Amino acid sequence: MKVMYALVIIIAIISIVSTLLIAGKGDDNYSSSTKRNLTNLTLIYVVIIALAVTALGVYIWFIS
Repeated sequence: MKVMYALVIIIAIISIVSTLLIAGKGDDNYSSSTKRNLTNLTLIYVVIIALAVTALGVYIWFIS
């Protein structure tokens, strides 16, 4: 079970870092125009991670 927690955390970190690295590339105009998209992606990651942790907590609560 601990391995699964570690995998989820590792995948989330890799996803966030990859998104930030990809969003930072490109010309100056592209970077300034994608600021809103980067903000939206970050918010999506935060919401999904929060929902996943909550779902995991509910699952553990009812299973154990």
